[in-house]
This record gives sequence, C-alpha cells and structure tokens, in this order.
Amino acid sequence: QVQLVESGGGLVQAGGSLRLSCAASGKIASIESMNWYRQAPGKQREWVASSTSGGSTNYADSVKGRSTISRDNAKNTVYLQMDSLKPEDTAVYYCNVRAIPLQIIPVRARDYWGQGTQVTVSS
Repeated sequence: QVQLVESGGGLVQAGGSLRLSCAASGKIASIESMNWYRQAPGKQREWVASSTSGGSTNYADSVKGRSTISRDNAKNTVYLQMDSLKPEDTAVYYCNVRAIPLQIIPVRARDYWGQGTQVTVSS
C-alpha cells in the first residue's frame, strides 16, 4: 500500500508563511501527480494546487501568486509553500497522490490521501 505523511501546518498571523510537506512511501510503481486540497469548516474540500510527473504545476485562483508547489521526486515528497496567508486560507490541508501501486498484476493509478494538517491564519 501507499502511505502519505503530512507535516508543516500550524498557526500563523495574516501575512505570514507556512510550508507544508507530504511524503509518500510504500510500494509505488510510479506517481502521476501530487496535489494539495483543503477543506474549511462547513465547506466542501477544494483543490489547491497540482504538480504532474511531466513537471507542470497548476494553482487554484484563490492561491495563485501566493503559493508554490514543488516536489522532490527522489524522496516522493511534495511541498506547498504558502506566503501572504489570509484568514480565509484557514483549513485542513490534505495531500493527494495519484499513483500506480507496485503489484504483481498491474493496476490503474489510484488516489491516496494524507491525514490532513491544520492551517490556521489569524487576523
């Protein structure tokens, strides 16, 4: 199986920065994309940013220009650098990895989720 471990959340004042990390481990044949989502209280989970195996990155309009997604392929780790944080960025941030697990019988890529890390931005 594939496991994701997130870290880096916390409490920060508006205008501050945080860097989230997510490390994937386990029997992984290949990773197609590494992504970040977030879920604020009372709201649905929303996509934040993506990094594909081809090297492209994409961002939600709400974080574009303030956040940078990057990855270390050797470590199967993805990062989300968040700057100029706003109170509306307060949410639980989830790492998502779309990967093909290493199995005797090949299977399609599957989605794996981290446990979530709380980000709280005070005004």
